[in-house]
Amino acid sequence: MCYHYKLLEIIIENIDEGIHIVDSEGNTIIYNRAMEQIEGLNSNEVLGKNLCDIFPNLNETTSTLLSCLKSGEPVLDRYQTYLNKKGNNITTVNTTIPIIIDGKTLGAVEISKNFTKIKELYDRILQLNNSRDDSSDKYKFDDVVGASPDFLKTIELAKKASRTNSTVLIIGETGTGKEVIARCIHSSSSRCEKPFIAVNCAALPESLLEGILFGTVKGSFTGAINRPGLFEQANGGTLLLDEINSMPVNLQAKLLRVLQEGYIRRIGDVKDIPIDVRIIATINEDPYTSILQGNLRKDLYYRLSVININIPPLRDRKEDIPIFVNEFIKKYNTELIKDVWEVADEVYDGFLSYDWPGNVRELKNYIEGAMNMVTGHVLRREHFAPNVQELIFKKYKPDMGDVKYDFNTPLDDYLEDIEKKIILSALEKTNYNISKAAGMLKIKRQTLQHKLNKYGINK
Repeated sequence: MCYHYKLLEIIIENIDEGIHIVDSEGNTIIYNRAMEQIEGLNSNEVLGKNLCDIFPNLNETTSTLLSCLKSGEPVLDRYQTYLNKKGNNITTVNTTIPIIIDGKTLGAVEISKNFTKIKELYDRILQLNNSRDDSSDKYKFDDVVGASPDFLKTIELAKKASRTNSTVLIIGETGTGKEVIARCIHSSSSRCEKPFIAVNCAALPESLLEGILFGTVKGSFTGAINRPGLFEQANGGTLLLDEINSMPVNLQAKLLRVLQEGYIRRIGDVKDIPIDVRIIATINEDPYTSILQGNLRKDLYYRLSVININIPPLRDRKEDIPIFVNEFIKKYNTELIKDVWEVADEVYDGFLSYDWPGNVRELKNYIEGAMNMVTGHVLRREHFAPNVQELIFKKYKPDMGDVKYDFNTPLDDYLEDIEKKIILSALEKTNYNISKAAGMLKIKRQTLQHKLNKYGINK
Protein backbone atom coordinates (compact mmCIF):
# COMPACT_ATOMS: atom_id res chain seq x y z
CA MET A 1 0.00 0.00 0.00
CA CYS A 2 2.83 2.33 0.94
CA TYR A 3 4.55 1.45 -2.37
CA HIS A 4 1.45 2.34 -4.41
CA TYR A 5 1.01 5.62 -2.55
CA LYS A 6 4.64 6.55 -3.20
CA LEU A 7 4.28 5.63 -6.88
CA LEU A 8 1.16 7.80 -7.19
CA GLU A 9 2.97 10.68 -5.50
CA ILE A 10 5.87 10.46 -7.97
CA ILE A 11 3.49 10.46 -10.95
CA ILE A 12 1.47 13.43 -9.69
CA GLU A 13 4.60 15.47 -9.03
CA ASN A 14 6.16 14.83 -12.43
CA ILE A 15 3.33 15.05 -14.97
CA ASP A 16 2.92 18.19 -17.07
CA GLU A 17 -0.72 18.81 -16.08
CA GLY A 18 -1.55 20.71 -12.93
CA ILE A 19 -3.29 18.64 -10.23
CA HIS A 20 -5.36 20.31 -7.48
CA ILE A 21 -7.34 18.07 -5.12
CA VAL A 22 -9.66 19.37 -2.39
CA ASP A 23 -11.73 17.66 0.29
CA SER A 24 -15.49 17.99 0.69
CA GLU A 25 -15.07 21.38 2.41
CA GLY A 26 -12.90 22.81 -0.34
CA ASN A 27 -9.61 22.49 1.57
CA THR A 28 -6.55 21.64 -0.53
CA ILE A 29 -4.99 18.24 0.13
CA ILE A 30 -2.83 17.83 -3.01
CA TYR A 31 -1.25 20.57 -5.13
CA ASN A 32 1.49 19.45 -7.53
CA ARG A 33 4.52 21.19 -8.99
CA ALA A 34 2.89 21.82 -12.38
CA MET A 35 -0.03 23.61 -10.69
CA GLU A 36 2.47 25.74 -8.74
CA GLN A 37 3.98 26.89 -12.04
CA ILE A 38 0.58 27.57 -13.61
CA GLU A 39 -0.79 29.66 -10.74
CA GLY A 40 2.44 31.18 -9.46
CA LEU A 41 1.91 29.82 -5.96
CA ASN A 42 3.96 27.65 -3.61
CA SER A 43 2.35 24.47 -2.32
CA ASN A 44 3.02 25.67 1.25
CA GLU A 45 0.67 28.60 0.57
CA VAL A 46 -2.09 26.30 -0.62
CA LEU A 47 -2.00 22.97 1.22
CA GLY A 48 -4.52 22.79 4.04
CA LYS A 49 -6.10 26.09 3.04
CA ASN A 50 -9.63 26.62 1.80
CA LEU A 51 -10.02 27.43 -1.89
CA CYS A 52 -12.00 30.61 -1.14
CA ASP A 53 -9.17 31.89 1.07
CA ILE A 54 -6.60 31.32 -1.68
CA PHE A 55 -8.75 32.78 -4.48
CA PRO A 56 -11.26 35.18 -2.85
CA ASN A 57 -12.81 36.07 -6.22
CA LEU A 58 -13.88 32.47 -6.97
CA ASN A 59 -17.31 31.08 -6.14
CA GLU A 60 -19.44 28.06 -7.02
CA THR A 61 -20.18 29.56 -10.44
CA THR A 62 -16.65 30.56 -11.44
CA SER A 63 -14.68 27.75 -9.76
CA THR A 64 -14.84 24.32 -11.36
CA LEU A 65 -13.74 22.69 -8.10
CA LEU A 66 -16.49 24.32 -6.00
CA SER A 67 -19.06 23.70 -8.75
CA CYS A 68 -18.08 20.05 -8.89
CA LEU A 69 -18.32 19.68 -5.09
CA LYS A 70 -21.81 21.15 -5.08
CA SER A 71 -23.26 19.29 -8.06
CA GLY A 72 -21.39 16.02 -7.80
CA GLU A 73 -21.09 16.13 -11.59
CA PRO A 74 -17.82 16.21 -13.56
CA VAL A 75 -16.82 19.31 -15.50
CA LEU A 76 -15.01 18.40 -18.72
CA ASP A 77 -12.61 20.58 -20.72
CA ARG A 78 -13.74 23.89 -19.21
CA TYR A 79 -11.89 26.89 -20.65
CA GLN A 80 -10.99 29.36 -17.90
CA THR A 81 -9.02 32.60 -17.66
CA TYR A 82 -8.22 34.10 -14.26
CA LEU A 83 -5.60 36.11 -12.35
CA ASN A 84 -2.93 34.36 -10.31
CA LYS A 85 -1.39 35.71 -7.12
CA LYS A 86 1.04 37.87 -9.10
CA GLY A 87 -1.78 39.49 -11.05
CA ASN A 88 -0.95 37.70 -14.29
CA ASN A 89 -3.63 36.32 -16.59
CA ILE A 90 -3.68 32.52 -16.56
CA THR A 91 -5.54 30.49 -19.20
CA THR A 92 -6.25 26.84 -18.50
CA VAL A 93 -8.47 24.07 -19.77
CA ASN A 94 -9.74 22.16 -16.75
CA THR A 95 -11.32 18.78 -16.23
CA THR A 96 -12.74 18.44 -12.72
CA ILE A 97 -14.04 15.14 -11.36
CA PRO A 98 -15.84 14.55 -8.04
CA ILE A 99 -14.52 11.91 -5.64
CA ILE A 100 -17.61 9.89 -4.77
CA ILE A 101 -17.53 6.88 -2.43
CA ASP A 102 -20.71 5.08 -1.32
CA GLY A 103 -22.79 7.88 -2.81
CA LYS A 104 -21.06 10.62 -0.81
CA THR A 105 -18.90 13.38 -2.35
CA LEU A 106 -15.62 13.36 -0.43
CA GLY A 107 -13.73 15.83 -2.59
CA ALA A 108 -12.80 16.77 -6.16
CA VAL A 109 -9.82 16.44 -8.46
CA GLU A 110 -8.96 19.17 -10.96
CA ILE A 111 -6.61 18.49 -13.89
CA SER A 112 -5.42 21.69 -15.56
CA LYS A 113 -3.64 22.11 -18.87
CA ASN A 114 -1.80 25.39 -19.21
CA PHE A 115 -2.71 27.23 -22.41
CA THR A 116 -1.53 30.67 -21.29
CA LYS A 117 1.26 30.94 -23.88
CA ILE A 118 -0.93 29.60 -26.67
CA LYS A 119 -3.70 32.04 -25.82
CA GLU A 120 -1.23 34.94 -25.70
CA LEU A 121 0.06 33.90 -29.13
CA TYR A 122 -3.44 33.74 -30.57
CA ASP A 123 -4.33 37.09 -28.99
CA ARG A 124 -1.37 38.61 -30.81
CA ILE A 125 -2.46 36.91 -34.03
CA LEU A 126 -5.95 38.36 -33.59
CA GLN A 127 -4.47 41.82 -33.11
CA LEU A 128 -2.31 41.42 -36.21
CA ASN A 129 -5.33 40.28 -38.19
CA ASN A 130 -7.17 43.40 -37.10
CA SER A 131 -4.33 45.72 -38.05
CA ARG A 132 -2.80 44.11 -41.13
CA ASP A 133 -3.48 45.25 -44.68
CA ASP A 134 -4.12 42.07 -46.64
CA SER A 135 -4.05 43.98 -49.92
CA SER A 136 -0.28 44.34 -49.50
CA ASP A 137 0.25 40.62 -48.93
CA LYS A 138 -0.50 39.05 -52.30
CA TYR A 139 0.11 35.48 -53.34
CA LYS A 140 0.03 34.90 -57.09
CA PHE A 141 -0.46 31.70 -59.02
CA ASP A 142 2.36 32.78 -61.36
CA ASP A 143 4.77 32.57 -58.44
CA VAL A 144 3.84 28.99 -57.54
CA VAL A 145 6.67 26.60 -58.38
CA GLY A 146 6.01 23.35 -60.23
CA ALA A 147 5.76 22.06 -63.80
CA SER A 148 4.57 18.44 -63.55
CA PRO A 149 1.32 17.71 -65.45
CA ASP A 150 -0.62 16.66 -62.34
CA PHE A 151 0.46 19.75 -60.42
CA LEU A 152 -0.41 22.04 -63.33
CA LYS A 153 -3.91 20.51 -63.34
CA THR A 154 -4.15 21.32 -59.64
CA ILE A 155 -3.22 24.94 -60.30
CA GLU A 156 -5.78 25.23 -63.11
CA LEU A 157 -8.50 23.91 -60.81
CA ALA A 158 -7.44 26.35 -58.08
CA LYS A 159 -7.61 29.23 -60.56
CA LYS A 160 -11.18 28.23 -61.44
CA ALA A 161 -12.01 28.05 -57.73
CA SER A 162 -10.77 31.63 -57.28
CA ARG A 163 -13.53 32.83 -59.62
CA THR A 164 -16.30 31.53 -57.34
CA ASN A 165 -17.41 31.92 -53.72
CA SER A 166 -17.98 28.22 -53.09
CA THR A 167 -16.32 26.40 -50.22
CA VAL A 168 -13.10 24.61 -51.09
CA LEU A 169 -11.47 21.53 -49.58
CA ILE A 170 -7.74 21.24 -50.30
CA ILE A 171 -6.42 17.71 -49.85
CA GLY A 172 -2.70 17.06 -49.53
CA GLU A 173 -0.03 15.59 -47.32
CA THR A 174 1.90 17.67 -44.83
CA GLY A 175 4.28 20.06 -46.57
CA THR A 176 2.68 20.03 -50.03
CA GLY A 177 1.75 23.72 -49.92
CA LYS A 178 -1.97 23.68 -49.07
CA GLU A 179 -1.93 27.10 -47.41
CA VAL A 180 -0.02 28.63 -50.33
CA ILE A 181 -2.72 27.43 -52.73
CA ALA A 182 -5.44 28.75 -50.38
CA ARG A 183 -3.80 32.18 -50.25
CA CYS A 184 -3.48 32.24 -54.03
CA ILE A 185 -7.18 31.47 -54.37
CA HIS A 186 -8.03 34.32 -52.02
CA SER A 187 -5.72 36.88 -53.63
CA SER A 188 -7.08 36.05 -57.08
CA SER A 189 -10.71 36.24 -55.97
CA SER A 190 -13.20 39.09 -55.69
CA ARG A 191 -12.50 39.02 -51.93
CA CYS A 192 -8.82 39.90 -52.34
CA GLU A 193 -9.15 43.30 -50.65
CA LYS A 194 -10.77 41.73 -47.59
CA PRO A 195 -9.03 39.75 -44.82
CA PHE A 196 -7.51 36.32 -45.22
CA ILE A 197 -7.31 34.61 -41.81
CA ALA A 198 -5.89 31.15 -41.13
CA VAL A 199 -6.34 29.01 -38.03
CA ASN A 200 -4.81 25.61 -37.30
CA CYS A 201 -7.58 23.38 -35.95
CA ALA A 202 -5.05 20.95 -34.44
CA ALA A 203 -3.31 23.52 -32.24
CA LEU A 204 -6.04 24.24 -29.68
CA PRO A 205 -8.50 22.39 -27.44
CA GLU A 206 -12.19 22.55 -28.33
CA SER A 207 -13.26 25.15 -25.78
CA LEU A 208 -10.47 27.56 -26.67
CA LEU A 209 -10.85 27.05 -30.43
CA GLU A 210 -14.60 27.66 -30.20
CA GLY A 211 -14.04 31.02 -28.52
CA ILE A 212 -11.43 32.00 -31.09
CA LEU A 213 -13.68 31.08 -34.02
CA PHE A 214 -17.01 32.46 -32.82
CA GLY A 215 -16.01 35.12 -30.27
CA THR A 216 -16.99 35.63 -26.64
CA VAL A 217 -19.11 37.95 -24.50
CA LYS A 218 -18.19 39.18 -21.08
CA GLY A 219 -19.30 36.85 -18.31
CA SER A 220 -19.75 33.76 -20.48
CA PHE A 221 -16.95 32.12 -18.48
CA THR A 222 -14.29 33.18 -16.03
CA GLY A 223 -12.11 35.86 -17.62
CA ALA A 224 -14.21 36.18 -20.77
CA ILE A 225 -14.35 39.57 -22.50
CA ASN A 226 -16.36 40.97 -25.37
CA ARG A 227 -14.33 40.01 -28.40
CA PRO A 228 -15.16 39.11 -31.99
CA GLY A 229 -14.02 35.73 -33.26
CA LEU A 230 -12.24 34.90 -36.48
CA PHE A 231 -15.50 34.57 -38.42
CA GLU A 232 -16.36 38.18 -37.67
CA GLN A 233 -12.84 39.37 -38.35
CA ALA A 234 -12.78 37.57 -41.70
CA ASN A 235 -16.17 39.00 -42.71
CA GLY A 236 -16.20 39.68 -46.43
CA GLY A 237 -12.97 37.72 -46.86
CA THR A 238 -11.68 34.17 -46.49
CA LEU A 239 -11.22 31.95 -43.44
CA LEU A 240 -8.79 29.05 -43.81
CA LEU A 241 -9.49 26.12 -41.49
CA ASP A 242 -6.24 24.18 -41.56
CA GLU A 243 -6.31 20.46 -40.69
CA ILE A 244 -10.11 20.37 -40.41
CA ASN A 245 -9.92 16.65 -39.55
CA SER A 246 -8.26 17.64 -36.25
CA MET A 247 -11.18 19.84 -35.20
CA PRO A 248 -13.21 18.18 -32.40
CA VAL A 249 -16.34 16.52 -33.80
CA ASN A 250 -18.69 18.52 -31.54
CA LEU A 251 -17.24 21.74 -32.89
CA GLN A 252 -17.58 20.42 -36.45
CA ALA A 253 -21.35 20.26 -35.88
CA LYS A 254 -21.39 23.94 -34.87
CA LEU A 255 -19.29 24.84 -37.89
CA LEU A 256 -21.72 22.99 -40.16
CA ARG A 257 -24.60 25.03 -38.76
CA VAL A 258 -22.71 28.26 -39.46
CA LEU A 259 -22.02 27.20 -43.04
CA GLN A 260 -25.65 26.27 -43.62
CA GLU A 261 -27.30 29.24 -41.91
CA GLY A 262 -24.79 32.05 -42.50
CA TYR A 263 -24.63 33.43 -38.98
CA ILE A 264 -22.62 32.88 -35.81
CA ARG A 265 -23.36 33.37 -32.14
CA ARG A 266 -20.63 34.36 -29.70
CA ILE A 267 -20.13 32.11 -26.69
CA GLY A 268 -22.55 33.21 -23.98
CA ASP A 269 -24.54 35.49 -26.28
CA VAL A 270 -28.17 35.22 -27.40
CA LYS A 271 -27.75 37.37 -30.49
CA ASP A 272 -27.08 35.95 -33.96
CA ILE A 273 -24.54 37.78 -36.10
CA PRO A 274 -24.77 37.41 -39.89
CA ILE A 275 -21.46 36.73 -41.59
CA ASP A 276 -20.22 36.59 -45.17
CA VAL A 277 -17.09 34.46 -45.13
CA ARG A 278 -15.69 32.11 -47.71
CA ILE A 279 -14.40 28.91 -46.13
CA ILE A 280 -11.35 27.09 -47.43
CA ALA A 281 -10.47 23.98 -45.45
CA THR A 282 -7.46 21.69 -45.68
CA ILE A 283 -7.02 18.05 -44.76
CA ASN A 284 -3.75 16.11 -44.63
CA GLU A 285 -5.17 12.65 -45.36
CA ASP A 286 -7.81 11.00 -47.49
CA PRO A 287 -11.20 12.44 -46.38
CA TYR A 288 -12.92 9.06 -46.47
CA THR A 289 -10.26 7.66 -44.16
CA SER A 290 -10.96 10.50 -41.73
CA ILE A 291 -14.69 9.83 -41.95
CA LEU A 292 -14.26 6.10 -41.28
CA GLN A 293 -11.97 6.86 -38.31
CA GLY A 294 -14.54 9.26 -36.88
CA ASN A 295 -12.32 12.33 -37.25
CA LEU A 296 -14.47 14.07 -39.87
CA ARG A 297 -18.24 14.33 -40.01
CA LYS A 298 -19.62 13.05 -43.29
CA ASP A 299 -22.15 15.90 -43.57
CA LEU A 300 -19.43 18.50 -42.99
CA TYR A 301 -17.26 16.87 -45.66
CA TYR A 302 -20.08 17.11 -48.21
CA ARG A 303 -20.63 20.76 -47.27
CA LEU A 304 -16.93 21.66 -47.55
CA SER A 305 -16.10 19.69 -50.68
CA VAL A 306 -18.07 21.76 -53.17
CA ILE A 307 -14.69 22.13 -54.87
CA ASN A 308 -12.06 19.47 -54.13
CA ILE A 309 -8.43 20.32 -54.88
CA ASN A 310 -5.85 17.53 -54.57
CA ILE A 311 -2.19 18.48 -54.32
CA PRO A 312 0.02 15.58 -55.43
CA PRO A 313 2.88 14.64 -53.08
CA LEU A 314 6.43 15.43 -54.14
CA ARG A 315 7.26 11.74 -54.67
CA ASP A 316 4.67 11.68 -57.47
CA ARG A 317 6.11 14.72 -59.25
CA LYS A 318 9.85 14.31 -58.96
CA GLU A 319 10.40 16.29 -62.14
CA ASP A 320 9.63 19.32 -59.97
CA ILE A 321 12.50 18.61 -57.56
CA PRO A 322 15.20 20.38 -59.68
CA ILE A 323 12.92 23.40 -59.99
CA PHE A 324 12.42 23.58 -56.24
CA VAL A 325 16.13 23.08 -55.60
CA ASN A 326 17.04 25.96 -57.92
CA GLU A 327 14.43 28.22 -56.28
CA PHE A 328 15.63 27.42 -52.77
CA ILE A 329 19.29 27.86 -53.68
CA LYS A 330 18.47 31.24 -55.21
CA LYS A 331 16.58 32.20 -52.04
CA TYR A 332 19.34 31.18 -49.64
CA ASN A 333 22.11 32.59 -51.83
CA THR A 334 20.52 35.97 -51.14
CA GLU A 335 19.61 35.43 -47.51
CA LEU A 336 22.86 33.73 -46.46
CA ILE A 337 25.16 35.66 -48.83
CA LYS A 338 26.32 32.55 -50.68
CA ASP A 339 27.36 31.95 -54.29
CA VAL A 340 26.15 28.44 -55.06
CA TRP A 341 25.33 27.83 -58.70
CA GLU A 342 25.74 24.08 -59.14
CA VAL A 343 24.46 20.92 -57.45
CA ALA A 344 26.47 17.70 -57.43
CA ASP A 345 24.98 14.73 -59.28
CA GLU A 346 25.03 12.60 -56.14
CA VAL A 347 22.73 15.13 -54.44
CA TYR A 348 20.18 14.99 -57.24
CA ASP A 349 20.42 11.22 -57.43
CA GLY A 350 19.71 10.99 -53.70
CA PHE A 351 16.83 13.45 -53.95
CA LEU A 352 15.24 11.57 -56.84
CA SER A 353 15.45 8.21 -55.02
CA TYR A 354 13.91 9.53 -51.78
CA ASP A 355 10.15 9.41 -51.06
CA TRP A 356 9.85 12.84 -49.31
CA PRO A 357 7.24 12.16 -46.60
CA GLY A 358 7.54 15.83 -45.57
CA ASN A 359 7.23 16.95 -49.20
CA VAL A 360 8.32 20.44 -50.28
CA ARG A 361 8.69 21.69 -46.71
CA GLU A 362 11.12 18.87 -45.95
CA LEU A 363 13.14 19.59 -49.10
CA LYS A 364 13.30 23.29 -48.26
CA ASN A 365 14.52 22.63 -44.72
CA TYR A 366 17.26 20.28 -45.92
CA ILE A 367 18.44 22.78 -48.56
CA GLU A 368 18.52 25.58 -46.00
CA GLY A 369 20.60 23.49 -43.62
CA ALA A 370 23.07 22.53 -46.35
CA MET A 371 23.36 26.09 -47.66
CA ASN A 372 24.55 27.18 -44.24
CA MET A 373 27.49 24.76 -44.59
CA VAL A 374 28.55 25.56 -48.18
CA THR A 375 31.78 27.48 -48.69
CA GLY A 376 32.20 27.11 -52.46
CA HIS A 377 30.02 27.15 -55.55
CA VAL A 378 28.82 23.54 -55.54
CA LEU A 379 26.25 21.98 -53.20
CA ARG A 380 27.51 18.51 -52.29
CA ARG A 381 26.41 15.57 -50.19
CA GLU A 382 28.81 16.42 -47.36
CA HIS A 383 27.13 19.81 -46.82
CA PHE A 384 24.00 18.10 -45.50
CA ALA A 385 23.59 17.14 -41.85
CA PRO A 386 24.73 13.57 -40.98
CA ASN A 387 21.16 12.44 -40.27
CA VAL A 388 20.03 13.78 -43.66
CA GLN A 389 22.92 12.04 -45.41
CA GLU A 390 21.96 8.78 -43.70
CA LEU A 391 18.30 9.25 -44.58
CA ILE A 392 18.56 10.34 -48.21
CA PHE A 393 21.91 9.28 -49.61
CA LYS A 394 22.48 5.88 -48.02
CA LYS A 395 20.31 4.17 -50.65
CA TYR A 396 22.06 5.78 -53.60
CA LYS A 397 24.80 3.66 -55.11
CA PRO A 398 25.73 4.24 -58.75
CA ASP A 399 25.04 1.06 -60.71
CA MET A 400 28.10 0.39 -62.87
CA GLY A 401 27.24 -3.24 -63.58
CA ASP A 402 25.95 -2.64 -67.12
CA VAL A 403 28.67 -0.20 -68.21
CA LYS A 404 30.83 -1.59 -71.03
CA TYR A 405 33.96 0.44 -71.50
CA ASP A 406 36.44 0.17 -74.35
CA PHE A 407 39.81 0.53 -72.63
CA ASN A 408 41.43 1.56 -75.92
CA THR A 409 39.50 4.86 -75.69
CA PRO A 410 40.90 7.53 -73.34
CA LEU A 411 38.55 8.10 -70.38
CA ASP A 412 38.28 11.86 -71.04
CA ASP A 413 37.16 11.24 -74.63
CA TYR A 414 34.67 8.62 -73.49
CA LEU A 415 33.14 10.94 -70.85
CA GLU A 416 33.02 13.90 -73.25
CA ASP A 417 31.14 11.78 -75.78
CA ILE A 418 28.56 10.84 -73.10
CA GLU A 419 28.24 14.47 -72.01
CA LYS A 420 27.72 15.61 -75.61
CA LYS A 421 24.93 13.05 -76.11
CA ILE A 422 23.20 14.14 -72.91
CA ILE A 423 23.37 17.79 -73.94
CA LEU A 424 21.95 17.02 -77.39
CA SER A 425 19.12 15.04 -75.79
CA ALA A 426 18.26 17.95 -73.47
CA LEU A 427 18.30 20.38 -76.40
CA GLU A 428 15.98 18.18 -78.43
CA LYS A 429 13.52 17.86 -75.55
CA THR A 430 13.41 21.65 -75.10
CA ASN A 431 13.32 22.54 -78.83
CA TYR A 432 16.84 23.91 -78.52
CA ASN A 433 15.85 26.45 -75.85
CA ILE A 434 19.18 26.97 -74.06
CA SER A 435 17.66 28.30 -70.83
CA LYS A 436 15.26 25.38 -70.51
CA ALA A 437 17.94 22.86 -71.42
CA ALA A 438 20.26 24.34 -68.79
CA GLY A 439 17.45 24.04 -66.24
CA MET A 440 16.86 20.42 -67.18
CA LEU A 441 20.57 19.69 -66.83
CA LYS A 442 20.77 21.64 -63.56
CA ILE A 443 23.61 23.83 -64.76
CA LYS A 444 23.97 27.55 -65.43
CA ARG A 445 23.04 28.90 -68.84
CA GLN A 446 26.58 30.26 -69.27
CA THR A 447 28.00 26.81 -68.44
CA LEU A 448 25.84 25.21 -71.11
CA GLN A 449 26.87 27.82 -73.71
CA HIS A 450 30.51 27.09 -72.94
CA LYS A 451 29.93 23.35 -73.50
CA LEU A 452 28.04 24.02 -76.76
CA ASN A 453 31.05 25.97 -78.06
CA LYS A 454 33.39 23.26 -76.80
CA TYR A 455 31.59 20.49 -78.67
CA GLY A 456 30.74 22.62 -81.72
CA ILE A 457 27.01 22.15 -81.26
CA ASN A 458 25.05 24.60 -83.42
CA LYS A 459 22.50 26.60 -81.47
